[in-house]
Formats: sequence, C-alpha cells, structure tokens
Amino acid sequence: MKYKDWLCEWLTNYVKVASKQRTYEGYKAIAELHIVPKLGEYELSEITPLIVQKFITELMESGNRRTGKGLSPNFVKSIISVLQNSLRTAHILGLIPEYTANKIKRPKIVEKQVECFSLSEQKAIEKNVLESKKPKLKGIIICLYTGLRIGELLALTWDDIDFQKASLSVTKTCHDGYVDGKRCVIVDTPKTETSRRVIPLSKSIIDILKTMKKEKSCNCVISEKGKPVFLRSYQRTFELLLKRLGIAHKGFHALRHTFATRAIECGMDVKTLSEILGHKNATITLNRYAHSLWGHKSEMMNKLGKLL
Repeated sequence: MKYKDWLCEWLTNYVKVASKQRTYEGYKAIAELHIVPKLGEYELSEITPLIVQKFITELMESGNRRTGKGLSPNFVKSIISVLQNSLRTAHILGLIPEYTANKIKRPKIVEKQVECFSLSEQKAIEKNVLESKKPKLKGIIICLYTGLRIGELLALTWDDIDFQKASLSVTKTCHDGYVDGKRCVIVDTPKTETSRRVIPLSKSIIDILKTMKKEKSCNCVISEKGKPVFLRSYQRTFELLLKRLGIAHKGFHALRHTFATRAIECGMDVKTLSEILGHKNATITLNRYAHSLWGHKSEMMNKLGKLL
C-alpha cells in the first residue's frame, strides 16, 4: 500500500472518529500539503528513518510552500507527529513489520517568548475600546481581565455568564471551519479538560457585560449583525486597532499573557492564576511567567531595601 493511500485511511477511520474536528482538519491539511507531495508515492514498507530524516531536513530548509524558506521547528514538530502517529498505527495493524519513525532526530524546539502589552499600551487599548461604538470590541477588555483564549471568548453565550455570582464559565471553544463547503464558526469542547473552568469577574467587567447584554442581538456574547464572529475576522480587527494606536503588532494571545502578567504584578499566587488560565498544573504557569514573577520579587526587594 502506498503511504498516501494509508494516510487517507488513517485520517478517515482513526483520526476523524476519535479526535476533535479541528484536530482532524489540522492533520488532514498537514498530510495533504506537506507529507503526501514528498512521501506519498512511497510504499509503506519503503519508508525508512533516513528517508524521514531527509524529509525533515528539507522542511527545515525550504518547507514553506509560499516563501520557499524553512518552516519553524514548532511546525515541523507537528508534521512529525502526524507522520509518526500514522506509521505507528500502521505497525499496530500489521501493515509494516517494524515501527522505525522513532529513530529520527527532531529539530530543537524554540520556546516562544511570552509577549504582553505594557501598562501604558493596555490603557490606550482599553480607552479606545470603551470609546468605540462597536460592542464586539469590548471582548478585548474581557480578555484583558479574564485571560480567555480567543476561541473561548467567541464561543461565549449569555448562559455562560452568572451576573449574580459575578462569574464566567468556560464550557466550550470555537474555530473557523467549513461544513458542507460553507465557511462557518464551529463550536467545540474546550482545549483540555482543565480548560473547563469558572472565572471570577470584577465589577467593571460585570458592568460592561450588562451593557452589552442590553444591546444583544443574538445569544453570543460577542456578535456582529446578530451572527457569531469568525476568529480570523476578530484577529484582523484587533490588528487594525493596534495599528491605529501605533502599538507594535502582537498576536491576540498577548492579551492572555498581559492578564497573567498583571495578575502576578498585583500579587496573585501562581496556583490561583493557573486555575483561572485553565493550565494543567501550576508548573506550566510558573515556567511560562517566571520572568514576571522574578520582576515582581525584585520590585518587592527594592521596596524592602528602601525601608532599611
């Protein structure tokens, strides 16, 4: 069996039925765009560690189909995961005598630097959003004070907001996708089990939400013309906002990092912050925001030093 044929079987019968739709779509895109063009014509039994290693090297040097440059180590890691998982399943089913894809050398993964907005940038963003006549922009402030991911924000419905308890329940997420060839917003389960969480809300955020609810035109907290908002559209709106304010470009996820940084600066303990962010454990939070914790401790020591 050719590898391209096995990939099709594997995606349809093993990935699609056991994974989130977004995972299936991501694996399918990786297979079609990167793996099949280079390895698809090989017989399953012909795929050796050396062939895979050469494929990885090519990805690192010229794997970007648009620019001809190398792909990032993090994305190459995703391609390797698809390749290894598909070959591992083939071995379990007896389609290949031995699983050898674990003998390759992976590229060194570069940890993404945490980007957040300065306090002055945050204030400028908040001021502009509050003065705007577009209700959907207030989702930016909600993220700044809750640490929500963009998919979690755009999946929020009014039944997720408890005004009496001043809390917000994260019960779902969403992403852009296609159903029957038509582009739509697809609602899915949260990223991980720990992503299901309840976040306490400040009075200022509750007041903003109450105003938004009076103006609501659909059950989605963030909507436009009575319809859910596409993720890419909301990201683009955010990019244009930063450009208009003269703030250097940062991804939407920087709002989540900004919330975490401000929380640490205000003295929030790591365990509480980890639960609010929906991390698997506090170690993840500690590693990701260690620089903020160190800065906070240094500031405390400086204040202490002035008392001596």
